[in-house]
Amino acid sequence: MTTRPGTQAAAAGWRWPGSLRLRLLGATLVTLALALTGAHGWLSGLFRDHVLRQFDATLVLQLDQLTARLEFDAQGQPVIDPRRLSDPRLEKPYSGLYWQLDQVSADGQTRRGVLRSRSLWDAQLALDPDPLADGGLHTHDSTGPQGDALRIVERSLQVPEQPQARWRLMVAADTRAALAAADDFNGVLAASLAGLGVLLALAALAQVAVGLSPLKGMQRALQQVREGRTARLQGRFPTEVQPLIDDFNGVLDRNAEVVERARTQAGNLAHALKTPLAVLGNAAAQAPQSGLAPLVAEQVQVAQRHIHWHLARARVAASQGLPGQRTPLAPLLAGLLRVMDKLHAGRGLDLSTGEQTADAAFAGEEQDLQEMLGNLLDNACRSARGAVRVSARHEGRQLQITVDDDGPGIAPEQRAAVLQRGVRLDESTPGSGLGLAIVVELAQLYGGALTLDTSDLGGLSARLSLPAAV
Repeated sequence: MTTRPGTQAAAAGWRWPGSLRLRLLGATLVTLALALTGAHGWLSGLFRDHVLRQFDATLVLQLDQLTARLEFDAQGQPVIDPRRLSDPRLEKPYSGLYWQLDQVSADGQTRRGVLRSRSLWDAQLALDPDPLADGGLHTHDSTGPQGDALRIVERSLQVPEQPQARWRLMVAADTRAALAAADDFNGVLAASLAGLGVLLALAALAQVAVGLSPLKGMQRALQQVREGRTARLQGRFPTEVQPLIDDFNGVLDRNAEVVERARTQAGNLAHALKTPLAVLGNAAAQAPQSGLAPLVAEQVQVAQRHIHWHLARARVAASQGLPGQRTPLAPLLAGLLRVMDKLHAGRGLDLSTGEQTADAAFAGEEQDLQEMLGNLLDNACRSARGAVRVSARHEGRQLQITVDDDGPGIAPEQRAAVLQRGVRLDESTPGSGLGLAIVVELAQLYGGALTLDTSDLGGLSARLSLPAAV
């Protein structure tokens, strides 16, 4: 038999809907409902059978009393003195308790109502003739004088005085009271099982909540890893879950090893290239009179800057989205401000921090944040007349770092151009034009951005948006 590809794809892609907790709880509740429904049917049937057995036992006692009171007169006619019967209902018309004596002749003809209780009044109990051994009992369900349901117990009798005749003595009673008691029991049983079902459902809910609580712990541990607070899943987990935790931590360790090996290889390549570049630079410095020397020195500097840039890109590509990445902003910013203060000490700049979100942190490498923020601060210090201010705050899952200065600023129509690689508005100062371009590309690799605007200090406001480590 073949199956259409669409059917196979649909079967392969089908999944149970809902969460695991809802599925477990739903399965438990369905099982409880089926179990309680089955228990209700079984117990109600058991009680009904018990009531009918007790009912039949009472009828047999009545039948034994009638059998003991049955006598035959001198003419061979049966006699039962009603005054010797103990139950007064047998004398009350249509009371629901009846007795009757039938005669069955040798040829099988039945003469009904030879004797009967006063409670039958002018009615008779009609039963189909059936073979019954002497003294044997039969139980029947029939209809009473007023259409009510009756339970009838009969006994076959034979007396020595009339060996050719057989007598059928029967006692009947209305079953409404007994069945009403069974129905009442069924109602109480249903209410009791419903209450038990509610309690069991609450117990199942608590059991599911307790049973799945380790998954909540795993979720919190994974969130800690994703937010960069830890590099591995940490915590106490049940024995059944611990192998999964160990395997996941093994994957994290393996990823960390791969990243570290990639960094080492990139560093080795950079060092291998820097050495010949350094040799070329030294050779150019020792021959300043040659026209080739300035060109070699300039190109060596550009090559070194490009090596540095591509190393940064490789580092970001290797560590992007890696668990455990968290770089606090405050200590790194304090170190950069000290460096800038020394680097531009002769200008008397006021380097300050503005609004700062407590525990602000970057979800990435410290070297990358230092590269981006260092370039922005260096550009701001070069352009500022007297003040540079750095502020940072969280906006959702983003870290917004703003560097403001009181310099001449950049015209709006020129801001897009200065973010491109190699573009410099001020050619009088040394540089390669890669500073802001490096910041833009590094930020984009992390899913962030760099925007330029007018600062309230009067100069340029550079706003760096990066993923935040919560």
